[in-house]
Amino acid sequence: MIVSKDVNPKRDFYHLGAKVIEALSAEDSDTVDFFDIFQKVNLSEPVSLNLYSHTLAWLYLLGVIDNSEKGNIKKCF
Repeated sequence: MIVSKDVNPKRDFYHLGAKVIEALSAEDSDTVDFFDIFQKVNLSEPVSLNLYSHTLAWLYLLGVIDNSEKGNIKKCF
């Protein structure tokens, strides 16, 4: 479930998705390395690699990001 009253708001996909979008928006390039964004998000909001991956999957389903040919994250905004 994406929203739950039992989940810490800082562990919610909406919150973490906003942090990922914020980190992606700061990048000049349309494609960014998976781990570069993970490190930037992790500086402002400590997050596990598993939760980060789930957040990226959620953003992918929403059409906010896509995969590039080399496996990087491609911005769709």
